[in-house]
Amino acid sequence: MNWTHFVYFALPAALCWVGGALFAYKNDAYRRTIILTAFGLCIFFAFILGMWISLERPPLRTMGETRLWYSFFLPVAGLIMYIRWRYKWILSFSTLMALVFICINLFRPEIHNKTMMPALQSPWFAPHVIVYMFAYAVLGAAAVIALYLLLRRNKAIMNVSVMSLCDNLAYVGTAFLTIGMLFGAIWAKDAWGHYWSWDPKETWAAATWLSYLIYIHYRQHKPSHYTIALGLLLFSFILLQVCWYGINYLPSAQGSSIHVYS
Repeated sequence: MNWTHFVYFALPAALCWVGGALFAYKNDAYRRTIILTAFGLCIFFAFILGMWISLERPPLRTMGETRLWYSFFLPVAGLIMYIRWRYKWILSFSTLMALVFICINLFRPEIHNKTMMPALQSPWFAPHVIVYMFAYAVLGAAAVIALYLLLRRNKAIMNVSVMSLCDNLAYVGTAFLTIGMLFGAIWAKDAWGHYWSWDPKETWAAATWLSYLIYIHYRQHKPSHYTIALGLLLFSFILLQVCWYGINYLPSAQGSSIHVYS
């Protein structure tokens, strides 16, 4: 298995996800929606597993590899939300976002090799990144919904039901973000001998985590102030993007961050 095989897995998986998203709008297609979306996930994960075997390491080192997981977890998050809350349009959002990241990987492939620096060989590295990718997917869905609500600026749709969806996504995403940070701290202790060093990546991770906590607490104390809450949610997602890949371009991380692998 190598990167040239990606299109043969990504295309049928994407077709399944699109089909599942369309079936979600039919009242009598609940089971078909779940089966088709889950089948697409199995196809996509088969490629991830094949890359894992061929690389002899988890495909988590490069940005292209992490985008694989992000593309996978977006429909996972969408399917979970569809099953749990029966929001039909959530699969459309998650599928669209997954397709964007699939296209990025198709048109801008990165070099994948077996090289794995000693720090990344810790058993805590894989769960740390995988949990984070799931958190990013859930929080990404929350950001898309928040942006949609702000652009519409229609108070009629900013109701308790829709805002509670944003809240639930923020709760789940922040919970997994917290678990990912804890895994990261254990990994850092195993790899470098200390849990936290205020590395630029760690600093932005802490800022992202605190920003989502501010959103959660704001919603608890100001439940009717929708616009400010949605703005906080979008701001938190911007911090998340800086933490994920923006850190690679910041001057403060060049030559000093242990999280920039070049």
